[in-house]
Amino acid sequence: MSAIGGTVWPTPEVGRFVAIGDSFTEGVGDPHRHLPHNLRGWADRVADQLAKFEPGWEYANLAVRSKRLDQIVADQLEPALALRPSLISLYAGGNDLLDVGTDVSDLMQRYEHLVDRLACTGATLMLFTGYDVPVHPVLRVFERRNHQYNAEVRRIAAERGAVLIDAATWTHLADRRMWAPDRLHMSKRGHKLTAAKVLETLGRPHSISAGPWDPEPAPTFAQIRREHHTWLREWVLPLVGRKIRRVTLGDGREPRWPDPVRVPSKGGLRRMVREGLPQR
Repeated sequence: MSAIGGTVWPTPEVGRFVAIGDSFTEGVGDPHRHLPHNLRGWADRVADQLAKFEPGWEYANLAVRSKRLDQIVADQLEPALALRPSLISLYAGGNDLLDVGTDVSDLMQRYEHLVDRLACTGATLMLFTGYDVPVHPVLRVFERRNHQYNAEVRRIAAERGAVLIDAATWTHLADRRMWAPDRLHMSKRGHKLTAAKVLETLGRPHSISAGPWDPEPAPTFAQIRREHHTWLREWVLPLVGRKIRRVTLGDGREPRWPDPVRVPSKGGLRRMVREGLPQR
């Protein structure tokens, strides 16, 4: 057991960490050319740190970008349960919040049912709130949905005894450098911060450098305008086109780590892939 901010969280001994969800958990925004999907992400970083300080941890990541809650239930729930995890992370529903016509109350009822299925495993369960990403004033209509989502996640976590990773309260995420060019996914720096916060909430040691950093330099008006036009051209318009065609970036994509791997205590997942070490 570990006490964080007055709350006592159950933390497993050396075991198996299974992560499910969407792009947030897949690691989008944190590129790494040697790892699956050319990504790393906060969950990989957490797995590396768990194994570094407590050798023997195993890790699987079933998350796939763009997936809605029902798709996560259909594609990831049973495989996750079959892996008999001792630690599970779940972030799901964020893509649903961005869909026109989403009924948040109905969404959270289905989310709560998913949480109950995961909680029945007896594993330590981590749930995440979502940060209000400062994307564009036009999209602030979605903030109300996100606030309702976060309130329900907090309630569900409290009632189920889950570990709450309350990312919505992290003031560091106001820094633009925490975000990838698409302004919806975290950058490498954002993923490092998240990994550090997760480990600290679990009461686990880590060696991740997650700030403090020098203050962000104020952008010029010309820089803001140039970045805004680039964002519209390279991210917003393609996103709208995919929605019109009813396709997503996750269509046909497989999970990064579908089968549990034994994470090396020295060098972590990167060493395992680079040197071709046995994965079990």
